[in-house]
Amino acid sequence: MSTLPQYYSILNIQSTATAEEIRAAYRRESLKTHPDRLSPKAPADQRRRYTERFQSVADAYYVLSDPVRRAEYDALFRTRPASAFTDAGADEDEQDRASKNFFEEFARYFQNATGATGGNKSDSDSGVGSETGTPPPRGARPDPNGMFGDVFEELLEPEVAKVHRRWSYVGGAAGAAMGYIVANIPGAVAGAFAGNRLGAIRDAKGKSVAQVFSALPGAQKAQILRALAVKVLGSMQ
Repeated sequence: MSTLPQYYSILNIQSTATAEEIRAAYRRESLKTHPDRLSPKAPADQRRRYTERFQSVADAYYVLSDPVRRAEYDALFRTRPASAFTDAGADEDEQDRASKNFFEEFARYFQNATGATGGNKSDSDSGVGSETGTPPPRGARPDPNGMFGDVFEELLEPEVAKVHRRWSYVGGAAGAAMGYIVANIPGAVAGAFAGNRLGAIRDAKGKSVAQVFSALPGAQKAQILRALAVKVLGSMQ
């Protein structure tokens, strides 16, 4: 039998952790392992390790943040020998394999908490698992980027707004030009404001914060991650 993941160890918390402690641990560990914090010149092997760890951290949060999934995981943890689980200090490759295998067998362990038997209300209401708020299909792992966006939304939004204003700038410039033609400087001011507001609508229309963040260039994402790390970790560790 494949080894099972040590989700509490992955988040560096005790099995008695509260819901708030689990969320705080996810924020801490996901920021430390987000692959977009790496330099574009980072070696492919290092980026792969970060990506695997980032996924495992999302898996751990997906399971432990939901009371039903956590209770069934805890029951599984209590009834299986220690040898059935990865070592607490297992490397990224082993943790990733264990978590992948675990989700492939997800329905076996969580019959009451998966979409395989009609789903669970806490899945659809929590927004955990993907940007759409739906649980992952049977055997699939949670979308780590959607998870990150959901949990960090209130912190991401102002940071994303600082760097994602393309249409606001374009609209402002175009409005200013048209306004100047019609009414010189007063018209330029009014036109710039109107164009800026219209551009802002297009910037935001139909996109979640997570989607906007994912579409940003790597350098801008790294800038935002550094700002989030200062807020959550106190530094970019």
